[in-house]
Amino acid sequence: MIDLSTKTPEPLLFEISRPGRLGVELPDCDVPVKSIADLLPGASLRKNLDWPELSEPEVIRHFTHLSQDNYSIDSGFYPLGSCTMKYNPKINEEVARMSGFARLHPSTPDKHAQGALEVLYNMQEILTEISGMDATSLQPAAGAHGELLGLMLIRAYHHDRGDEKRDTIIVPESAHGTNPASAARCGYKTVSIKSDTRGRTDIASLKAVLNDRVAGLMLTNPNTVGLFEDEIKTLCDLIHEAGGLVYCDGANMNALVGRARPGDMGFDVMHFNLHKTFSSPHGGGGPGSGPVSVKASLIPYLPVPMVTKPVASTSPSPIPMGEGAGGEGSYRLNFDIPKTVGRIHGYYGQFMCILRSYVYIMYYGKERLRDIADNAVLNANYIRASLQNDFDVAYNDICMHEIIFSAKRQQCDYGVKALEIAKRIMDFGYHPPTIYFPLIVPEALMIEPTETESLETIDAFIGAMKQIARDCEENPEIVRSAPHYTSVRKLDEATAARQPCLCWTPPSPEDEDLEAALVVHGNDLTVSVATRDEGCRREPGVQSCRRTR
Repeated sequence: MIDLSTKTPEPLLFEISRPGRLGVELPDCDVPVKSIADLLPGASLRKNLDWPELSEPEVIRHFTHLSQDNYSIDSGFYPLGSCTMKYNPKINEEVARMSGFARLHPSTPDKHAQGALEVLYNMQEILTEISGMDATSLQPAAGAHGELLGLMLIRAYHHDRGDEKRDTIIVPESAHGTNPASAARCGYKTVSIKSDTRGRTDIASLKAVLNDRVAGLMLTNPNTVGLFEDEIKTLCDLIHEAGGLVYCDGANMNALVGRARPGDMGFDVMHFNLHKTFSSPHGGGGPGSGPVSVKASLIPYLPVPMVTKPVASTSPSPIPMGEGAGGEGSYRLNFDIPKTVGRIHGYYGQFMCILRSYVYIMYYGKERLRDIADNAVLNANYIRASLQNDFDVAYNDICMHEIIFSAKRQQCDYGVKALEIAKRIMDFGYHPPTIYFPLIVPEALMIEPTETESLETIDAFIGAMKQIARDCEENPEIVRSAPHYTSVRKLDEATAARQPCLCWTPPSPEDEDLEAALVVHGNDLTVSVATRDEGCRREPGVQSCRRTR
């Protein structure tokens, strides 16, 4: 277990501020000085700004301390299910920092951006091959953005055929939440279908909702309970026979890459999550990239621009340079797609994310890409087999890249919830797994080890989970009260959700005497202060905005 017992909350910049302290000194002004009121006449100006006043070392140390409280894949094992938090090789970063890429302006003319355009073109072709599709757009900036584009393409396809009555998208009950949200954003109604007792899409439930208003089916394969949809061909055939198209949520491609192609299964359109499957740093809302690959029937509607392949050239160089660059033989952005759904991103997608993923794919090469899926599936099943006696397996079957356990037994027998188990995992120095998803699994614990973890790391994690299972039985309170070794201890989550304190205001004069009041209660140290605005007022007896340790 990692000893984090000496960690303490990092004070706010306002709390360590001291009047008159400076982090920088500017030279004397060499132009006439004017007041802000003269420069901004009539503006609503505040007389005082309560900015923190600190020295440069204090600022640097403050943010360094905060960064040390962050958890990342460089810090340790990150088994966050459905997020594929794999290690990001540093060679990706080295290439992304090359000045020819890093300093390239997005408005650079095509003839001066041939290297970047070649990367984009090659990536289009690579993803088309990996997916088993016929073309790829790199524009979407995230997985959900890719979903939106895919649905826009499906809508354009039906409308172009005069079949505008199709207004319904079918979504399994176990789907990622973005699936129905993207469908609604695209103007579709959604119909949910059940899973069968094996954790796969229920064929009978699907047949019951098929009609001539169905535009398509959104399906994740492997699905969100970590199982391969072994009747995928039947599912796709049923949708196609009803006149619809089938969308593949590619969030779980880490289980298939190099081994199976969605296009060969019958899917018409899919998105990738480059930041997941192909290892670009992500988390906290970004950055991401969600390219969309399509079958030939949807190519006419792809967004502009696409990168076109260079035509044959008589130039001795593969890419003509100098005066001839931008003419025949060069890569270029093609805006001539008459039925396009239009632009869905400024310029051409998240270039740096695409570049990092391109390097990752080039590192593996075509023949070794299957190692990604092979090892991801092996690691997940090793965890499944190792912990199946400690936690209930949601579906007792060979899993793909992730395994879903249920803590229902721990909840019923010992009063310990999945949330509390996840917080206890933090005491062992690991990031918690995904919990309470998918919704069809009670007290779900979704663990995705990815392919980049060693046997020793996975064994250590398994040992921690076994200890937690014993704690639930022998000492459940230590789990219910976790975490114990983090800088912020267990929170009153109900109060935090209902009365969030998201701002800081200086203490009122009557509270200033409380600023340094330290009240010791056994092993707890409480720092009390009324530093909140009216929106954060609490009832007597409720913990204040300051932290409690």
